[in-house]
Amino acid sequence: MHSAATRPGGTTVTAVLLAMVVVLTGCSYNPADGSASSQAAAFTFVAPGGETRILYDPPESRGTVTGLSGESLLEPGRTVGLEDFPGQVVVLNVWGAWCGPCREEMPGLQQIHDRMQSEGVTLLGIDVRDDADVARDFMVDRGFTYPSIYDNPGRSLLALRGFPRNTVPATIVLDRQHRVAAVFLTALRVAELLPVVQRVAAEEPAPVGGSGS
Repeated sequence: MHSAATRPGGTTVTAVLLAMVVVLTGCSYNPADGSASSQAAAFTFVAPGGETRILYDPPESRGTVTGLSGESLLEPGRTVGLEDFPGQVVVLNVWGAWCGPCREEMPGLQQIHDRMQSEGVTLLGIDVRDDADVARDFMVDRGFTYPSIYDNPGRSLLALRGFPRNTVPATIVLDRQHRVAAVFLTALRVAELLPVVQRVAAEEPAPVGGSGS
């Protein structure tokens, strides 16, 4: 099975970076010993030896993320997750109100969310190691409206097998099949993230009437 990952500059990173294994069967942090499966291959992150910006191409080499959900930060008592955005490009952003670089990049994430919703793209935050009331007030006071999972211990990130849960901020771009198209283990500017999101969104047509929540 061929897989490859490239940096935005186009340099090929070893194919080992994208391991294709069986679909996730539970909340286990360590990758399972995968055997052949007729289902879509799940994403397993392998530390890329210092790389902080990784693109996964071609699309058929990408691993799928399933089962990522949690309590909504802005709507307590409601669950929000990938299943709420079928056929959409989802930009996951791991953040915390305590994190300076997170606070700096969030206005740009809101800008991308607003600009790309009509093309079937949504931002989905994952708020970790935070006080819920503080994080909620932070978003409301600054007019951030994109959905976010409140996940103090970061358990939802178990769906990204092997992903370094202590890396905050981090951004993961999922294509319309919710396969991992790009991983950024650093804070981002709009000028850096937007072209990647636009390229991934253009790979397949947006669902009819589909827009972010």
